[in-house]
Amino acid sequence: MERRLAVVLLFVCAVSSQGKPRARELGVPFAGTPGPFNAITDVSGVEVGHTTLISGNGKLVVGEGPVRTGITIILPRGRSVDAPVFAATFALNGTGEMTGTAMIEEYGVLEGPIALTNSQSIGTVRDAVSAWLVREKHWELCCLLVVAETFDGDLNDIHGFHVHAEHVLAAISSASSGPVPEGNVGGGTGTSSRRVSTDFGTYTVGALVQANMGRRPQLTVAGIPVSTELPLTDQNAELRRGERDAGSIIIAVATDAPLLPHQLKRLAKRAALGLARTGAISGDSSGDLFLAFSTAAPGLVPLQSGRTQPLLSVQMLPNEQMNTLFEGVVEAVEEAIINALFAADTMVGINGVRVEALPVEQVLTLLKRHDRLNSEGKSNLTAQ
Repeated sequence: MERRLAVVLLFVCAVSSQGKPRARELGVPFAGTPGPFNAITDVSGVEVGHTTLISGNGKLVVGEGPVRTGITIILPRGRSVDAPVFAATFALNGTGEMTGTAMIEEYGVLEGPIALTNSQSIGTVRDAVSAWLVREKHWELCCLLVVAETFDGDLNDIHGFHVHAEHVLAAISSASSGPVPEGNVGGGTGTSSRRVSTDFGTYTVGALVQANMGRRPQLTVAGIPVSTELPLTDQNAELRRGERDAGSIIIAVATDAPLLPHQLKRLAKRAALGLARTGAISGDSSGDLFLAFSTAAPGLVPLQSGRTQPLLSVQMLPNEQMNTLFEGVVEAVEEAIINALFAADTMVGINGVRVEALPVEQVLTLLKRHDRLNSEGKSNLTAQ
């Protein structure tokens, strides 16, 4: 299945984008209160790691390059993967792949890491994660794993199978809590979080996206259809005329709120509303696949442990208390996508195909014109 350009121009896996101000820091207004890192890792215990693969330039030679790809790993409980987490999935549009979803739907739990990569590397990544779990003696968790993909073949020698087991292990080894690199790293990512209040306490909701979806004319930032006012290069104009609907998105949602699988399904569905806030419509060939999990039930044991299962006592947030969580997911997903775009760099890939980064300064100017920058952003813009 062919999927083409990213929403404005984030494509999976380009050069590392470290040290850039994030959208919120530049004055883009987002609702809600983020956690300390404004990342999925604000959910206690969650760790994220990347491996980014960049090599070669020029003409495509299958098996040799150029290479523009990578892997992102999410560890819901860090390296303490013995305990599964309650989970659920939702497919807004199913022209894509996320392995392991049948078992999640059957049992309502996620075992092991979540891995994100390109379309042709699902098998390699799955096997490498499984081998790591066996090596670490997590025998029960090594089979029905979650690996999701988006297509990077307009820039990357995708049929050259450049993702290898050692790259997956490097991503796992690099996984940590705290700030999460964004933009053209790993699978091509952005992240955000929200602190939300209920009658039973305050909880964290975090989102991480592998963003490779939508079409430039649809892009909306802070409610403003900025793409209608952004200039196009000749090449981008040609690509715009030739594309159908572009790309895919994988969204992982984490929370420490005590939710059961059917409630996590409701949470996963709300990710679609955050996606819609960026202008994306989830087109016919877009693979828009979402997963939500909760770290709040520490007593879960591996499904195939062979041990006598204890009677479990778990807590469940009342359904009528979920509105603030729904709101947090929508806000975090929207900001995660915009963070991915703001962090991404221009990428030149196979056969000299060039995908331009989002012109951030021009976007900020447009938002200022529409009075949509906060005061910090206006002062930053003035200083530029």
